[in-house]
Amino acid sequence: IEYMMDPDSVEKNRVVSMNPDANEIERYKILRTRIHQQARNRKMNTIMITSPNRNEGKTVTAINMGFTFARDLKQTVLLVDCDFRGQDIHNYLGIDSKFSLIDYFLDDTPLNELIIWPGIEKLTLISGDRTVYDSSELLSSDMMEKLVREMGDRYDDRYVFFDCAPILERAEAISMAPMMDGIIMVVEAGSTSKKDVQKAVSLLPKDKFLGFVLNKQE
Repeated sequence: IEYMMDPDSVEKNRVVSMNPDANEIERYKILRTRIHQQARNRKMNTIMITSPNRNEGKTVTAINMGFTFARDLKQTVLLVDCDFRGQDIHNYLGIDSKFSLIDYFLDDTPLNELIIWPGIEKLTLISGDRTVYDSSELLSSDMMEKLVREMGDRYDDRYVFFDCAPILERAEAISMAPMMDGIIMVVEAGSTSKKDVQKAVSLLPKDKFLGFVLNKQE
């Protein structure tokens, strides 16, 4: 399904990867290079983006990473919204999408009917308005594990980024972490406490942890 992004929403929500002259874009390019280098050494194409708490920048980081990877590498990118109590990827881009991965789980909607093309070459995404409050059961299920594996294995030249719920607020990210090849944690400069960072990291598999993204740094 093709949707056009809303330029005002993109600018308002700091999707800097749409502006090649933005100061922050270089940070995402460095992050892309580091992840891509690690992926060369071991199979790694399913990556979770999370944070200790809400409103620390995980969603905009996931979007900017997806756009940066799609524009500058040969790989394609699938960006998946897994924060089922409040999906925001489509809202950040000003896309009016009603359907999401929840419809795949609860209504058996085929995956290809959920995939959105936002007008960026090599980038697709899944995100919509529907919410569910027993999301940890869905995201920790065998069905989810099979889906993650299928998304990662279907194309050799694809990165799949999963925007997941905050670690310290709900169990979803902890449930999904073992399914991932890698995990990135977003922390907010001057806001996220050291205690929260340490606690969040302790809940994740150490062998999958790729590092931090410092959001809103000067």
